[in-house]
Amino acid sequence: MKDNITPSHYSDMVIPPNVYITANNLDWEIGNVVKYVSRFKSKNHIEDLRKAKNTLNLYLLDYMEKSYEISK
Repeated sequence: MKDNITPSHYSDMVIPPNVYITANNLDWEIGNVVKYVSRFKSKNHIEDLRKAKNTLNLYLLDYMEKSYEISK
């Protein structure tokens, strides 16, 4: 039976991404990057790495824009 609550690509990890993300109070976008990178070998491979890259690029652009506005 498939377990959608704790799928195998997370249950085999020493520290699941949700535990790490919560313990370190990470922003939503960075949490998704951690999730995608943590599971890429056991789930969606290159697709997950692309998702991580895209999410990080969007976060970086937003972060840089906010940092620029703050420094004005």
